[in-house]
Amino acid sequence: MKEKEEAQKVREEVSRNYTQAIKSSSGCCGGGSSCCGSSVGQGYTDEEILDLLSDPELISFGCGNPMAYIMVKEGDTVLDLGSGAGLDLLLAAKKTGPSGKVIGVDMTDEMIETSNRIIKRSGVDNVEVRKGCIENIPLDTGTVDWVISNCVINLSPEKEKVFFEIHRVLKSGGKMLVSDVVARELPDWIKNSEELYSSCIAGAISEEDYVKGLENAGLKEVEIRERVEYGKESVRDYVLNSPDFPAKSREEREKTVEQYQDSIAGKIHSIQIYAEKE
Repeated sequence: MKEKEEAQKVREEVSRNYTQAIKSSSGCCGGGSSCCGSSVGQGYTDEEILDLLSDPELISFGCGNPMAYIMVKEGDTVLDLGSGAGLDLLLAAKKTGPSGKVIGVDMTDEMIETSNRIIKRSGVDNVEVRKGCIENIPLDTGTVDWVISNCVINLSPEKEKVFFEIHRVLKSGGKMLVSDVVARELPDWIKNSEELYSSCIAGAISEEDYVKGLENAGLKEVEIRERVEYGKESVRDYVLNSPDFPAKSREEREKTVEQYQDSIAGKIHSIQIYAEKE
């Protein structure tokens, strides 16, 4: 019971922070940045997003482009875990075509409201966003061809449940491609930092544990397809623009950066990770 209560507390804190982030019109780590400290276009080509950038509410909350290697066919059903403002939903909808379906799941009301407005303005009619937690996905078993996610699973306090849920909702032969943040050899005081949890740092697991977690859930052909290491400058952007920090003064933010920078640099990566269901 205590573990469930602690997990729920983490989810509520993350939801509050991302509510604040979307209301302040900033990206995952604020200031128009994605989790890796770059613009909404991180990992995306101009061709993919040029027609979407005119929407003032369309912000990136990710650390990569889970659509980059994804071979979605017309008629496929795509599920986006933690769909945020909806960028990847719209990109997936282009690939599935009107005969396909794209479903987003998010636990934050403000995110869902924002993405629904953006989806309506985009004119697509094959996209739906459902409220729910990624540890208990509100979809039937064996109903999706692809699962994608962009810098969200690291925020889950119950990642093993997420991995098993991905396996459950995929059809036989279904595939997963996720962009996420992993970490190695972080000191305990970093791992226990509430301040860094919503920044996609404190809750990140190692690449090895990520792979093992997917395999334990029954997924096959697990493969890291891309890896980017964050050095000091990336960490600086990362921490300065955390969803926790918009209400803090510049001086407070700088102090936090100085405190964390050397302990984090070189120990966190963004990855693209692929898996299949038999």
